[in-house]
Amino acid sequence: MCGICGWVDFKGDLQQAGAVAQAMTDTMACRGPDDEGLWLAPHAAIGHRRLAVIDIEGGRQPMVADEDGQPLAVLTYSGEIYNFIELRAELAAQGHRFLTHSDTEVLLHAYLEWGEDLAERLNGMFAFAIWDIRREELLLVRDRMGIKPLYYYPLPDGVLFGSEPKAILANPLAGTPTVDADGLRELMSFVKSPENAVYRGMYEVRPGHTVRVTREFLCRRRYWHLESHEHPDDLATTVGTVRELLEDIVTRQLISDVPLCTLLSGGLDSSTITALAARGLEELGAGKIRSFAVDFTGYSENFTPDEMRDAPDTPYVHDVVRHIGAEHADIVLDSADLMHPAVRAAVLRARDLPIGIGDMDTSLHLLFRAIRGHSTVALSGESADEVFGGYRWFFDPEVVFADTFPWLASAGFGHFAGVGPLLREDLARKLDIPGYRADSYRQALDEVPRLEGEEGLERRMREISYLHLTRFVQILLDRKDRMSMAVGLEVRVPFCDHRLVEYVFNTPWAMKTFDGREKSLLRAAAADLLPPSVLGRRKSPYPSTQDPAYEEAVRAEAARLLDGGPIAAAPLIDPDRVRAAIDRPGEGGGPVVSRASLEGFLQLNAWLERYRVQIDI
Repeated sequence: MCGICGWVDFKGDLQQAGAVAQAMTDTMACRGPDDEGLWLAPHAAIGHRRLAVIDIEGGRQPMVADEDGQPLAVLTYSGEIYNFIELRAELAAQGHRFLTHSDTEVLLHAYLEWGEDLAERLNGMFAFAIWDIRREELLLVRDRMGIKPLYYYPLPDGVLFGSEPKAILANPLAGTPTVDADGLRELMSFVKSPENAVYRGMYEVRPGHTVRVTREFLCRRRYWHLESHEHPDDLATTVGTVRELLEDIVTRQLISDVPLCTLLSGGLDSSTITALAARGLEELGAGKIRSFAVDFTGYSENFTPDEMRDAPDTPYVHDVVRHIGAEHADIVLDSADLMHPAVRAAVLRARDLPIGIGDMDTSLHLLFRAIRGHSTVALSGESADEVFGGYRWFFDPEVVFADTFPWLASAGFGHFAGVGPLLREDLARKLDIPGYRADSYRQALDEVPRLEGEEGLERRMREISYLHLTRFVQILLDRKDRMSMAVGLEVRVPFCDHRLVEYVFNTPWAMKTFDGREKSLLRAAAADLLPPSVLGRRKSPYPSTQDPAYEEAVRAEAARLLDGGPIAAAPLIDPDRVRAAIDRPGEGGGPVVSRASLEGFLQLNAWLERYRVQIDI
């Protein structure tokens, strides 16, 4: 995993712009702490920061392919190709010769052999750019599910690109960071609009798409999307297929030349991945799996159930550890850790945007920072809920049939409301966030691939599944990537393997819930791997601290900011609403705006100050 960036200018001479290209590359240092490279040519500057995972000595980038001493193409790449061994053999049979054992070199030769069509052949998580020296054109490619980020900024005579917005913003041609009305709507809506990068003029490469930039045009192409078709298998075959897929996926994702671990929450998803990884390492003779979990001081002893969580994670985590014999560590945090100014600044820097979810971002960053002291690669249970139907709102008829994104209609949405409830009334009317959400929802529904004859609940649950696999999961994958790569930790997400996603997407909802519970197929597929306590546990999301001291600290900081004179967020925020949120005792007696909204307020103000953002509405 790495950080990539670059600059194409068809009229300038970028060999004279090395300092700017280096500044862009330097912004990716956290993503790639092990090595760096910069390749310059008259019309292209290609940068790379490396996190060495496969072939430590041989995988340096940018990597150049040549023929008879003549350079053909240059690659800068972030991610992992899990089928690179098979692709290497296929390419070798076509006459390609390899100098390293890296997946990077396989990817570069795959482009020379298949051109833009290489994307369909890849199994992995990836975002990469290839500058074709012969044709003088740039190709940007992003993986099917959007696990790895990739942004671009079209210019009159070329383009800027990078793994994160900060790489693009480091180039003066991107101008002053500007956010217009649609950018603010995207920030505050908690939906994920395809391609919208919030900053004016900047775009995300959409998952499953390529972007080709030539002297004449910029062309976007879709190479993968979800399709609907009849499910051919009975229940036993379906459960068996899910298990076979998961075993193959995890085995492929155990390949690493650096220490590897799992993220373990004691839920069905992460426990299944941990158990399969433990078996896989045992078969390889590679010792025990290492696992890590996050916890808070006094959390288990003082836990209070809420609408999203029935019990703390730790007892279930320890059940799994005992059951499979993992080498485990709990990373225990307190409120002082979560409120530390340097940590919160690092979280904002990782995000480049004020779109965090309070302490759940901060604790994830701290968890990953602690893990990085022991491991370079971690396997995660992320995305199983979107694939198998795990969220509680999947089983709430009012939410399922609500005319909006399901997560917006769920009981727990108040925890993710962000700063929206604190906006000035005139601004809130102008932005019309409900209208923006409604438009985004209609756009997403129009994309859903339909199955002829499918009606009622089955038809609706296909829509719900599609919304989660193309919108909601992007919010979570972005968070996981930014928080992990900010400390140089590569997180792999086995449940995002496109083969599994395609198979389960077309499994009827009645089969996905055959035992009347969430994630029935996954539970059945993992039945022999896990302790009964975990197999019987209900979905519980990533933990959030319940320490009153944390909320008091958030309120106190918001009050200090509000009382300290002019603030950067003043044009956007109603101070009376902020004051009301500060004065509201706990979360009772009204909308859930106090803690979540105050966290959003603090982050919004910090972003406006540190990024010197111009708001243009």
